[in-house]
Amino acid sequence: MQAEPSRYRGMLQGFSLTVEEEGMRGLAKGWAPTCVGYSMQGLCKFGLYEVFKLRYADMLGPERAYLWRTSLYLAASATAEFFADIALSPMEAAKVRIQTQPGFANTLRVAVPKMYLEEGLWAFYKGVAPLWMRQIPYTMMKFACFERTLEALYAYVVPKPRSECSKPEQLGVTFVAGYIAGIFCAIVSHPADSVVSVLNKEKGSSTMEVLKKLGFIGVWKGLFPRILMIGTLTALQWFIYDSVKVYFRLPRPPPPEMPASLKEGFFFK
Repeated sequence: MQAEPSRYRGMLQGFSLTVEEEGMRGLAKGWAPTCVGYSMQGLCKFGLYEVFKLRYADMLGPERAYLWRTSLYLAASATAEFFADIALSPMEAAKVRIQTQPGFANTLRVAVPKMYLEEGLWAFYKGVAPLWMRQIPYTMMKFACFERTLEALYAYVVPKPRSECSKPEQLGVTFVAGYIAGIFCAIVSHPADSVVSVLNKEKGSSTMEVLKKLGFIGVWKGLFPRILMIGTLTALQWFIYDSVKVYFRLPRPPPPEMPASLKEGFFFK
């Protein structure tokens, strides 16, 4: 829908056309670079977020880390995503070529050497800047919105403290918070996602040229299916991530509480 809006006019029609032209295999095109690329990105994103969140909190101290926790989540997630996108970019470029250029390649092992022969190493990283434009706001929203939504759900919706909830109940709250975060992620990152799709498809195009070509309405094409995909994807990511922590008995800190020193300050005021 982003790359060929005249042929793919809606989600159901797009599915039908793809199956009609390529069969059910057409819906799975680009699965290999998606699997490899997003595994590498997820490793860097979630792993480095934990590292940077702790590091920035230590730099701020307990009181500022609590008061500025939203900014802390935003900064830690932005830093983590910067590095994660460098890992993702080559596979994202290969995926878009496979999906949007008929006859270019059907598999990852064919696409990668062909791209390198045509454009060199630049073929894999020419989309990294718009990828940052798409993924950094997406990840900032994903982590900050998830953390604050989780905090709000336990404070105002769940009828008992987190410590009294069973593990399945806690994972259910994680899933709901993840889905809500995913909806906002999709909206924030969609214009840049449209640019990335067209940029990787068209050789020699620049980000500004693609933006001018698409226009304001064009960059929002395909938003509804992206909300469905990203909402479900984000909810499942957080659910699986939290489940792995539960299974391996890794630390799962509860939502942050006001430090005692701040409570004393508010009491005396």
